[in-house]
Amino acid sequence: MRSFLMLPLVMGLAFTGQSLAEPLNYNQVSLRAEVQQSVNNDTLTVVLFTEEQDTDPAKLANRITDTLNKGLETARQNQNIKVTSGNRVSQPVYDEKRENIVAWRERGEIRLEGTDFAQVSTVTGDLLDELRLDNMSFSLSPSSRATTEDSLIKEAIDAFKRRADIATQGLGGNGYKIVQLNLNTQFMSPRPYMRANSMAMAADAKMATPAVEGGEADVTVNADGVIEVQVP
Repeated sequence: MRSFLMLPLVMGLAFTGQSLAEPLNYNQVSLRAEVQQSVNNDTLTVVLFTEEQDTDPAKLANRITDTLNKGLETARQNQNIKVTSGNRVSQPVYDEKRENIVAWRERGEIRLEGTDFAQVSTVTGDLLDELRLDNMSFSLSPSSRATTEDSLIKEAIDAFKRRADIATQGLGGNGYKIVQLNLNTQFMSPRPYMRANSMAMAADAKMATPAVEGGEADVTVNADGVIEVQVP
């Protein structure tokens, strides 16, 4: 869905003095036009983790490593999904007086990323036997965002020109020139349809493939500029 938002004109009458080279009077008008398009998110990122505690940090590290390696091996069987290791943190556990270390707690992550939501979801379900779900997020890939922005830039310029024509007619001018034009893009954060906690609940209910839907992201392009209207 594409929407056009035309904001009010901001006019500043700046009559120039007559000069020998160009005895013309110009009105300067500031204009703003905005176009927006909602685009389906095409990338799903899932973070899974394992976390354990032990009095022996070496044994703990080995168990975490084994679990992560098994998860990575399973996930990498699907070549359509980008699989990477995430954060890994080890920290001491103190007694009640916080004077002595009584154990160690370690956490490690695996990140899945792909454009085929069904495949990412299936692999996630396969890993939930050994790993736990931390979070999931939807996003628009850089290539899709760039393509959408390129299309909207042209629409924003066309909308700006329409406003310029209206301003010129309103001032009784017979033409205008663009003094300044700034194009700015904005990307609104994605709106996921299913959050991580919901997905975790589905996993607890032994759903092998949690259903997900990516929702949409809003891409906006603003055209801000100044024109000089030539008045006869």
